[in-house]
Amino acid sequence: MKPMFWEICCGSAADAIAAWKGGARRVELNSDLFHGGLTPTLGALRVVRREAPGLRVMCMVRPREGGFCYTDTEYAVMREDARAFLENGADGIVFGFLHEDGTVDEGRTREMRALIGAREAVFHRAIDVTPDWKAALDTLIDIGVTRVLTSGQRPTVPEGAETLRAMIARAAGRIEILPGGGVTPENAAWCREHIGTDSLHAALYRTAWDRSTAGNPSIYFGGAVFPPEDRYLLSDAGDIAALLGSAE
Repeated sequence: MKPMFWEICCGSAADAIAAWKGGARRVELNSDLFHGGLTPTLGALRVVRREAPGLRVMCMVRPREGGFCYTDTEYAVMREDARAFLENGADGIVFGFLHEDGTVDEGRTREMRALIGAREAVFHRAIDVTPDWKAALDTLIDIGVTRVLTSGQRPTVPEGAETLRAMIARAAGRIEILPGGGVTPENAAWCREHIGTDSLHAALYRTAWDRSTAGNPSIYFGGAVFPPEDRYLLSDAGDIAALLGSAE
């Protein structure tokens, strides 16, 4: 049995460095995982490149939360961000373009694929909201996308296992299917066995504390959800190391 290959979903440079210290060989670098992962800063990529030599870094290019049908201005920003990441050593770009009806925007996907060139082009979980995943997958194969990140059109990978098996069969080695979403150390071995995959994508966090806001807990800097302002999520190298061995 081949060793499991893990891609670690990271919300910051610190997360990516922790993943590398824990033994990860590839990460997806984001910001704002609360909204599913948005474009990270260029500074984050540069720090990861400096502090985690040899780590493969896939940079998310997603300018906002709330869908995947972007305005012309948002699309222009995405192209500029992707170009900057590639010029600064990103190993690949993670993106997703849909029309208002949820189908793959073939034109923009082709243009982004061409911009990425010889590096990896990853279509993210936008495929999980398409009305026909088979048609979407065929389009991405035709365009030459490297990999698709998907939970099998269900909230989590275990729930989408049947569709993930079907996706892998339809791909037939022409595009990589990377199961991701709700993968944990507790279910990783089950996912491997029931999906028939040798690669998984997962995020793993513990709470970190920042007491600098404790003097006035009535103040909130975010939206209407009012999350506590004295804590945040951070990856831990030891936790990542344990995750990497959980499906062997």
